[in-house]
Amino acid sequence: MHIDSKAKDKGQLDQYEMKMLDVLARDGRIPVTELARRVGLSKSPCQLRLKRLIDQGYILGFRALLNPRKLNSEHIAFTEVRLSDTRENALRDFNDAVQKIPEVEQCHMIAGSFDYLLKVRTTDISAYRRVLGESISRLPHISSTSTFVAMQSVKDLSF
Repeated sequence: MHIDSKAKDKGQLDQYEMKMLDVLARDGRIPVTELARRVGLSKSPCQLRLKRLIDQGYILGFRALLNPRKLNSEHIAFTEVRLSDTRENALRDFNDAVQKIPEVEQCHMIAGSFDYLLKVRTTDISAYRRVLGESISRLPHISSTSTFVAMQSVKDLSF
């Protein structure tokens, strides 16, 4: 993840915290002693800053990045979704329901000719077709969908 230097300009984060976020975005399992060494702090101040970054919501959590190839889930499709109703209640219904589809890896509301863009990860095109027909097309207020299949992931910061 690119760390925006504007946060620093607003006085929210200092140079050490910016560097900590940069290091942690690349290696969330780094020991605090090594993190402190890389950013030029001793262990205790580094731990305090890390706790503050977590408490203030700059760091949302830590997780393992799974290898899709090993898990047989390399197929990626992007699905454009158009809704029949875009009033607040309809958006809330859609947002709540899409959370329940495990194959939907990302869901973004879009300003443009469609309403949402979903990143869907499955084992293959047949599995995607099943998810589209049985889950995505049954989401509340769906008017239409369009699918774009990824042929290759050239840059994916998730990995």
